[in-house]
Formats: sequence, structure tokens, C-alpha cells
Amino acid sequence: MNHLLSRIKALATEHAADTIAVRHHLHAHPELSFEEYNTVAFVTEQLRQLGLQPQPIAKTGVVALIEGRNPASRTVALRADMDALPITEQNEVPYKSQNPGVMHACGHDVHTSSLLGAARILVALKDEFEGTVKLMFQPGEERLPGGANLMIQEGVLENPKPASVLGQHVFPMLPAGQIGIRPGRYMASTDELYLTVRGKGGHGAMPEMNLDPVLVAAHIIVAAQQIVSRRANPKLPSVLSFGKVIANGATNVIPNEVYIEGTFRTLNEEWRDEAHGHLRRLCEGLADSMGATCELEIRRGYPYLENEPKLTARVRAAAEQYLGAENVIELDQWMAAEDFAYFSQAADACFYRLGTRAEDGRFASSVHTPTFDIEPKALETGPGLMAWLTLCELNVA
Repeated sequence: MNHLLSRIKALATEHAADTIAVRHHLHAHPELSFEEYNTVAFVTEQLRQLGLQPQPIAKTGVVALIEGRNPASRTVALRADMDALPITEQNEVPYKSQNPGVMHACGHDVHTSSLLGAARILVALKDEFEGTVKLMFQPGEERLPGGANLMIQEGVLENPKPASVLGQHVFPMLPAGQIGIRPGRYMASTDELYLTVRGKGGHGAMPEMNLDPVLVAAHIIVAAQQIVSRRANPKLPSVLSFGKVIANGATNVIPNEVYIEGTFRTLNEEWRDEAHGHLRRLCEGLADSMGATCELEIRRGYPYLENEPKLTARVRAAAEQYLGAENVIELDQWMAAEDFAYFSQAADACFYRLGTRAEDGRFASSVHTPTFDIEPKALETGPGLMAWLTLCELNVA
């Protein structure tokens, strides 16, 4: 495999300018979740130019196969998401978003261009490896129900069935040339909470004539935190946050209702279901005890993301070969969510983070901000590393 390692590095360097150009095109033409029509047309044409036969899936997704020798021996799937966010870009760069109010602020343009770059490398080497590589370009990661979920429902993990699924995500906290990885439970499930508390509004100077939903809502917001602090196992991360409260009264007006939005996240599906029940009973019971009523909608989101330990150990070892052990960093658990979690629940999967910050501190803006951008060196590391990891996985006995 050593000769392939050096060849992959050489090809990643040779094609770096093309990968950067692809990323710049995608960055300049972002599209929102499940509206990636031009993006998927561009990706499809790129795949056809490599001699592949891409097939549509999940409306604005695409899948393609790279077959080496003995293609039925083993399959590895690689995933990239393609959607952008409703953010107005503030970067003044030649490849700035041309679609007002839409920006690749989460790095999905990096993921897509990296996977196309990896495909270019793997096509060049297809006579030198055994097995099949399944390329999965996914829509709608940023929006429920998640494009990964839809692709799985449409059979993306069948015919052929992959032995493992790999995905990468930009990470501005690490410099380009490094990756972060963590075995086991890595990212949280995510559920959206929509709560309406109803009472009887009126003049703020006559509270005895009203039933104040603001007071009831305040009690619910405070009391609900005991679900995390007293009902959850303290060794199991859980987050309950309320980020939106609308009580549309005035200084002297008590409103009829209060509207609240929040999120619940954890790393265990059984506790997740149990916590939903606790939250519903607490909201309804507390409102009732104070004479009010409430309605709680729990919009179930992505499951938690689990990196299969044995696969992740192999990925780490292969990454250390490619990058050097000092450039493979152990990550902490993260309570953000990712719909790659659906792949991790359905197959052996590994999701790692690609460093994108410059050594001098530039490109440090977080994802989901209007100034997010990356060190171009990451577009040499990303495709080459993914190609190397793929060949290592295809070579597993």
C-alpha cells in the first residue's frame, strides 16, 4: 500500500487547483436544502466527465459507483452534503455568494468538492484496487427530515451494500492538514420544541381578573431544567435550551398566550424518548396546576451520531499514516447534530472533522457565520485523505 499512499498524495497535489476551482464555483452558487437543482446538475456533469454513471436519488441527490477489480468483493460508501444556509455572506472574495441571502456557511461546498476530488483520484487508481466505492452526494442536511434519511429510505445503502460509510466535515478549530476524530458516541440527537401556554389576558394592573400565561411560562421554563439536572443520568450528556419566547403583550397588557421554542439534545435514544415523556407531563401538569393550558409539539429530529469503534480505530490508524500521528486529534463529544447520524445508525460509519484554519489564525470564523471561509490547503488534504481511507477500508480482510 505504500506506493499507493505516495501516488494518492501526488494526485491530491496535482488536482488541488481543480478541486479549489470546483469549491469556488459551488461557493458562488449556493442553494438551500432540497433546492439544490443547479448544484446536483453540476455534480452530475463532473461525475460524467470522470466516466461514471451517476443516478439521481432523493430528488436533489446523486449516487455513483467506482468499480475496481473484483467489484463485488467489498464496498465502501463516501458521503458529502450539498446544501447551503439562509445567511448573507460578508466575505469580500471573488467567489462570494451570488445568491442573495444564501451562503455555504457550513462548508458543504468543501465536502462536495473534496468528494469530487477523491473520486478523481480513485478513478485514476481503479485498476489498482479491488472493490467498489459508492459516492453519495446528499441534499438537505440542514433541514428536517434530513437528506440522509431520505436517501436511506430510497435504498442508497443497498445494491451494493457498503461495509462502511465515511464522511467528513469542516472544522475551523483545527488547522488545515489536521483532522479530528472520536470513537463511539460523538454528536447529539436533536429535537425541536414548540410550546404554547394559554391563559386569559387583560390589564396588567388587574392581575386578579386574568390568568397570566407569562407567569406560567416562566415556571415551565425554569422547572423543565430539572429534567436534565435531576432526571437524566449525570454521566449522559443532555441539553434543554429555550431560545425563543414571545409574550406579545405590553407594559400594562397581559397577553392571552405565550409561545416558546427550544431544543432537546442527548446521546441516548432510550433516554431521549423517556425525556420527551417527562417534558410533556411537566408542561401540561404545571400549566394545569396554575389554571392554564398548554400544547407541546416535539418535532423529532436526527438521532445521535455513533462512530463505530473498530472502524474508527482503522480510520485513525490510516489517517496517521497519511498525515502523521501528531496531526490526528482526539475530539470531545459535541452536542450539535448532523444527519450523517442516520448512516451511523444504519451501518458501520465514521464521521471525522477536517481542519480548515490557517496556521496564522486566518479562516477561524465558525461555521454558520457570514464570515466563514477556509484555508485552501484543506482542499488538498480532504480529497487525498478520503481516497486513502477508502483504499485502506477496501483492503480490510
